[in-house]
Amino acid sequence: MFRLYRKYIERKRRNALEGKVVIITGASSGIGEALSHVFYEYGCKVILASRRKSELERVKHDLMCKKVEYPVPEPLVIELDLSDTHQFELFIQKVLDSCEKIDILINNGGVSHRGSIIHTKMDVYEKIMNINYFGSVALTKAVLPHMIARKTGHIVFVSSVQGLIAIPDRSAYAAAKHALQAFGDCLRAEMNQYNIDVSVVSPGYVKTAVSINALTSSGNNHGVMDKSTAQGFSAEYCATKILDMVVNKNNEAIVSQAVPRLAVYLRQAFPSLYFYIMARRAIKTA
Repeated sequence: MFRLYRKYIERKRRNALEGKVVIITGASSGIGEALSHVFYEYGCKVILASRRKSELERVKHDLMCKKVEYPVPEPLVIELDLSDTHQFELFIQKVLDSCEKIDILINNGGVSHRGSIIHTKMDVYEKIMNINYFGSVALTKAVLPHMIARKTGHIVFVSSVQGLIAIPDRSAYAAAKHALQAFGDCLRAEMNQYNIDVSVVSPGYVKTAVSINALTSSGNNHGVMDKSTAQGFSAEYCATKILDMVVNKNNEAIVSQAVPRLAVYLRQAFPSLYFYIMARRAIKTA
């Protein structure tokens, strides 16, 4: 029975994804790199996008060295800086010139934050909001006219559990992810008439370099792998869950361990208790 179920899932994924053109931002590492692998394995034309072109070429090489059961289109590498929104229309045009269509946009690229509100500089807030929120919004707006004209498409936002709750020393990151959640909800309602799906996924702790690359209150890299991050889900597991969310056209999903899920529940059902716990955490971390 398990083997039959497994074959059914594999067939369902391939039928839904084979031949689709998928843009993945932040594809040079972490969840983005893992997403590139799983979508490639199911026959997608993967557009690898991030600032680090050399790392994108490495990811492309790894993909093309994979042994896959069916022929897969060659991945396309295009350099993209999410903080420079003026280049997005040109980026989308490059994709269309090469692929003629865009089926799925996965807004995954972003940067995290470690630092108290009182010590975090305003330019850190601005940088994180520009990359995590405005970058995703602007890229989405650049691709929408094409999807609306075709009356088909799927927009995915990789948010975070911290887009649903907020914890001390993550204010810039949590604020940007909260904004992304709200934008995704508005977009989903407005795009329904055009047959365009919108999904928001909220991962918990995932074992990537997100904490190492996080910006501190001064704007420097945190440079430390947090214990909770090191013990998180693998990027591959998270990527597979996102792929299935796309296949099933789910509006939203939480991919998280029990404790963050409990925190989301407490924030909704027992907010006073949640606020007390966060206040105690702030004192402890200070």
